[in-house]
Amino acid sequence: MTKDIQPIFIMPEGTQRSTGRNAQRNNIMAAKLVAETVRTTLGPKGMDKMIVDSLGDVTITNDGVTILEEMQIEHPAAKMIVEVAKTQEDEVGDGTTTAVVLAGELLKKAEDLLEQEIHPTVIAKGYRIAAEKAQDILDSIAEPVSIKDTVTLKKLAMTAMTGKGAESAKELLSDLTVTAIRNVAEDRDSRIFIDADDIKIEKKVGGRVEDTELVAGIVLDKEKVHSGMPRNVLNARIALVDSAIEIKNTEIDAKIQITDPTQLQSFLDMEEKMLRDMVSKIEASGANVVFCQKGIDDLAQHYLAKKGIYAARRVKKSDMEKLEKATGASVVTNLDDLSPKDLGKAGLVEEVKVGDEDMTFVRECRNPKSVTVLVKGGTEHVIDEVKRAMDDAIGDVAAALRNGRIVAGAASVEVELAKELRKFADSLSGREQLAVRAFSDAVEVIPRTLAENAGLDPIDVLTELKSAHDKKRKWAGINVFTGKVMDAWQAGVLEPLKIKTQAISSASEVAIMILRIDDVIAGGPGEGGKGMPPGMPPGMGGPGGGMDM
Repeated sequence: MTKDIQPIFIMPEGTQRSTGRNAQRNNIMAAKLVAETVRTTLGPKGMDKMIVDSLGDVTITNDGVTILEEMQIEHPAAKMIVEVAKTQEDEVGDGTTTAVVLAGELLKKAEDLLEQEIHPTVIAKGYRIAAEKAQDILDSIAEPVSIKDTVTLKKLAMTAMTGKGAESAKELLSDLTVTAIRNVAEDRDSRIFIDADDIKIEKKVGGRVEDTELVAGIVLDKEKVHSGMPRNVLNARIALVDSAIEIKNTEIDAKIQITDPTQLQSFLDMEEKMLRDMVSKIEASGANVVFCQKGIDDLAQHYLAKKGIYAARRVKKSDMEKLEKATGASVVTNLDDLSPKDLGKAGLVEEVKVGDEDMTFVRECRNPKSVTVLVKGGTEHVIDEVKRAMDDAIGDVAAALRNGRIVAGAASVEVELAKELRKFADSLSGREQLAVRAFSDAVEVIPRTLAENAGLDPIDVLTELKSAHDKKRKWAGINVFTGKVMDAWQAGVLEPLKIKTQAISSASEVAIMILRIDDVIAGGPGEGGKGMPPGMPPGMGGPGGGMDM
């Protein structure tokens, strides 16, 4: 007589689990869906997405990382794909859609191999070999670029903006981008160092995109603190103060006992004298403009105005740092330490009305290591998209200068890479060869998507591109406007090498990681039944609701 085997529960009730092919299929499906979402935004003819959040705020963009962040994706495998976009954004600032679409396609090709009973670790190994080889191939076909080559740098910036909302003014914006980058770039031991944070992008609704301007200095979203102060100051000598120009309150609770009215008056006089002394110290240093990180007392404002000193208060710490770089000033914590050598210089500091707000412009700095791009446009949504396009362009030019290498765009690189990887696959033996071949096929998703988004036949386009590359035309790319093959380098469609290398490495890494998952365990109930399957009240389940192993 056989005893009934009692199921053994080793996990909390309510835990959900999928294993083996089922888990892989689910994860790959989620990753493919994320890639499909952004795929239509790729290229000059890519479309935009409108995302409306729970508060009704609208975002209209075709910037991959912005779309994925705004979508608030929940699926764990899909979140991993979003991380690819974030890494690409942080490292380069552009190419997020390329990286995500590539990751999705790598997983799609891997799924075909899994159907053929090829083990996930074999595919992962093949993908790793292919990704390493791809880096070598990309490195060998890239061309050098230098900071002096402004024409090439402008082409890089224009390529980054093509297909974005800023395309109508891409000539002007690419010009501003290159000028800004050349201002803030530093040569350290014959290597170019660029901190994109040194280029501040300030947005203001009003005017047209074409009215966007580059200020050789800083634009502050602040007005002068007193109406009696001058509206503009020529040959400004700027003091940066990060302590309050006010009477300090005592740190501890203190009582001041005043027994007759004259004592009260002398107490007030003393406060007034202290404030007057503070202003005198500022004046003695030779400063005629003060930017204060904290507050400025009303009385101090009055004295500053009488001395003809322009002042703004509560300036953000990040802006104070930018002002240091732009004007050459040093931030002073104690007014007693303020001396002429701490002051920065600017040709002009003025208050300007932009739209319906007053802003302070610090212009004509001699050798500004921090500059501002003031973006203008008809609506908030337009300006947001122009700012994103500028961010991409700045990221592209900076990335190209950091490692000094560029490639042509228009999918020419991807077709060349796929061709070389196929050759490499033929030299391998064993099942890894199939994975390397799948990798090379996956890379072709970029030209195929560009063609589809432009309304062209992807098969015809790919056939033409491949035959051009077989004839040793390594920069043969697709002209999405005519549907013909063009020399992308001569057409000025250029991208930094870093976009491609980063996209290949992040996409392959995440694809390998997702492939290696064969078991997904979603946590059971925590506090108050969290994590239970929808519709099950807390406390339900009992022995039958668990999971037998």
